[in-house]
Amino acid sequence: MAKTAAQLVAEARASIENLTNEQAAQEIAGGDVLVVDIREPEERRTHGAIAGSVSAPRGMLEFYADPTSAYHKEGFDPDRRVILHCASGGRSALAVKTLQELGYSNIAHLDKGFNGWKEQGMAVEDGQ
Repeated sequence: MAKTAAQLVAEARASIENLTNEQAAQEIAGGDVLVVDIREPEERRTHGAIAGSVSAPRGMLEFYADPTSAYHKEGFDPDRRVILHCASGGRSALAVKTLQELGYSNIAHLDKGFNGWKEQGMAVEDGQ
C-alpha cells in the first residue's frame, strides 16, 4: 500500500537526528558546521536566512552534496557536520535520509525548521 508524504516524514524523523533551535544554535556557535538551507531561493529572499547558512534548494541538494558531481559545491563533505533545514522540518527530514545514502554520517536537521527558528526569535539575516 502506498504511503503519504506525512508518513514518509514521520518515518524519517524517527530514524534521524532532530535538533532543537538551542542545540543547533550551540553547534553553529561552536563552528565548523555546514548549515544548509534547502528552501527555494524565493523562500529565502522573502523570509530571510539563518546567518551563515548555504542555499541548496531541495531539487539540487544531491548534486551539490556529491563530490563526484559536476555541480558539487565547496563545503559539502560527507565527513563534515551538516545541519539541514527547510521551512518547517518536513523536507529537511527527508533530505537527511537522502544524504545518508550519499555517505553523510554526521548529519542532522532543524526539527521545527526555519519557521520555528524565526518564531523563537533566533538570529535571522537577509536571505539574498
